[in-house]
Amino acid sequence: MSVPLDGSGHSTAEEAAAEQVVVLELDGQAYGAAIGSVREVLAFQPVTRVPQAPAFVLGVINLRGRIIPVIDLRRRLGLPAAEPGPLSRIVVVEDGEELVGMLVDGVSEVLDVPLALVEPPGELVRGEGVSFLRGVARLEERLVILLALERVLDAEEKSAAARAAHAGA
Repeated sequence: MSVPLDGSGHSTAEEAAAEQVVVLELDGQAYGAAIGSVREVLAFQPVTRVPQAPAFVLGVINLRGRIIPVIDLRRRLGLPAAEPGPLSRIVVVEDGEELVGMLVDGVSEVLDVPLALVEPPGELVRGEGVSFLRGVARLEERLVILLALERVLDAEEKSAAARAAHAGA
């Protein structure tokens, strides 16, 4: 996406400020994850279930010798459950020193999102998953919901996911 320029041919700092996001598909909607948090995108692979893990924790995978928890981002955001399909991906994100995999319906692209086009979630956006959102990017052809990845897993949930990873090791 190009950044608009002012009449002088130079972009202003506000117009030029942009963020790159990885666009994740969930339940037919586009969600953006800050590219700096995304370590890699994996094709869906079998997940080893861990007994008594929270419902949103699918289990664990072996990522080149490192056991990491995988969460179902649909469940975490309060969206309807769905079985993984051929386009499903596990997006590995860094959360401090921890790695967490997030199952999504698909990954479509990397976008430059001008910060001037990002609005906070409005009063009309409510529900279980709204606390995980940090804004909505109003692009020409669509809306992209920006995720607050640091809130997707709070301290208690990070602990539960870590226990699941260690139980699967």
